[in-house]
Amino acid sequence: MTKKEEREARKLEKLRLEKERMYKMFSFEREYADRQSICGIDEVGRGPFAGPVVAAAVILPKDCDILYLNDSKKLSEKKRELLYDEIYEKAVAIGIGMSSEKVIDEINILQATYKAMQQAISKLSVKPDLLLNDAVTIPEVDIEQVPIIKGDAKSASIAAASIVAKVTRDRMMKEYDAVYPGYDFAKNKGYGTKAHIEGIKKQGICDIHRRTFVKKELYNMKKNNRETGAKAEAIACWFLGQQGYDILEQNFYTKVGEIDIIAKEGQTLVFVEVKYRKDDKKGYPAQAVDQRKQQKIRKSAMIYLKKNHLSFEQQMRFDVVEILGKKIRVIKHAF
Repeated sequence: MTKKEEREARKLEKLRLEKERMYKMFSFEREYADRQSICGIDEVGRGPFAGPVVAAAVILPKDCDILYLNDSKKLSEKKRELLYDEIYEKAVAIGIGMSSEKVIDEINILQATYKAMQQAISKLSVKPDLLLNDAVTIPEVDIEQVPIIKGDAKSASIAAASIVAKVTRDRMMKEYDAVYPGYDFAKNKGYGTKAHIEGIKKQGICDIHRRTFVKKELYNMKKNNRETGAKAEAIACWFLGQQGYDILEQNFYTKVGEIDIIAKEGQTLVFVEVKYRKDDKKGYPAQAVDQRKQQKIRKSAMIYLKKNHLSFEQQMRFDVVEILGKKIRVIKHAF
């Protein structure tokens, strides 16, 4: 056998194995073959800090010949994009639903996911008579449902929905990256990566952040870890943003000391020191900002003014953000 023939033989064997796998992926669809229209439902985006949760509902034809359908997380981005186009070309009907970050904050992620799924079903051009769902039972839906644990790896219809939802949401997050630069949305798709956390530290949160998710994650402090200080400062940036401060800079270093956050509130330039303690056994966090520390911050503030060609007559003040466990407050004119 020549090398070319060997390559062709390997390709044919791979194709045979893929067709065998896809036959198994249609096992639920065959089990309910007496139903006219079987719809697969899945969602993407329950875990990120930012962006919507997106659900897709897909009805495939009974003679569907699409290969390589699988849980979208197991596929490369290139493969997902190719399958997305093929699904749209061959599907009987597709519906997309989504719940924004504001809805997620208002009613919680589970209820927001149900809402997105209900919306996706309502947008189908053909009403299905059976829903194959990835693990959940959707409330307030008058169609028979079959929840399947890890359904996106067991049902072709759910896998197709998983791919459509994933590609739809990923494309949205890439567009958001251009609107809200600095968070690396194009790469992380809103998930809490290191680059995303750094973006929140530097800029605070933006319009598409889920306030409840960011707050919960940032409060997950680690004892005796360098991340504790970084997370405390990220919380402070988030909190100050909620209070109407504009964050200008973070971690301004000088030869005499460091300023954690530099912000503006109205016309006032504010130099902020951030202090965190798990509890008050050793006193309140703000008490750690002693006279020596205050002097270092004042000197660093003067260096900042000089470096940025700002007047020493600039209206300014020194605040302390105190984080005690999960309680947070800002002390204005702290010193």
